[in-house]
Amino acid sequence: MSTESSSGKDLRWVWNHCTPLLWRGYGLLKVRLPYAADNRTLLRGGRGRRPVWHRQERYWEVPAAWFNTLCRSLLEQFNQIWVVQPHRVSEKCAPACWNASGFECVCSCLGAHHGEGHPGGRWYIVSETCAVRWKNAEWYWSRLTAKENHRKRAW
Repeated sequence: MSTESSSGKDLRWVWNHCTPLLWRGYGLLKVRLPYAADNRTLLRGGRGRRPVWHRQERYWEVPAAWFNTLCRSLLEQFNQIWVVQPHRVSEKCAPACWNASGFECVCSCLGAHHGEGHPGGRWYIVSETCAVRWKNAEWYWSRLTAKENHRKRAW
């Protein structure tokens, strides 16, 4: 899995032009997909709750708890996805990120070391996590792509 930042584009452009897209905010998850008759079935994935379609804004709304599962299934389906999520500038990367198994990452590495074990180099581990004071969250977007050989990363 590789991550690519799109710092040259603004957030509105990413929302309008990049699909499939998952927007992980502070509540429900917004999903934009290319049109297909079975999108509701794809998103639902056999779960009890049904995705909600917002016709005017052209996106699906699903529970935030579906984030990791949807990332995996959409990567299998499309080979790449765009993810928009909050990022708190002052957080530091730590073993909690390096040993993670999902896609959710808000530390300062922006997913570069997420799930890959110890990234090597001169890291000094203070603790499993650090308590710091941070600024308000900013939005970060990245393009995740599937790789054939993904043994190195857990996701």
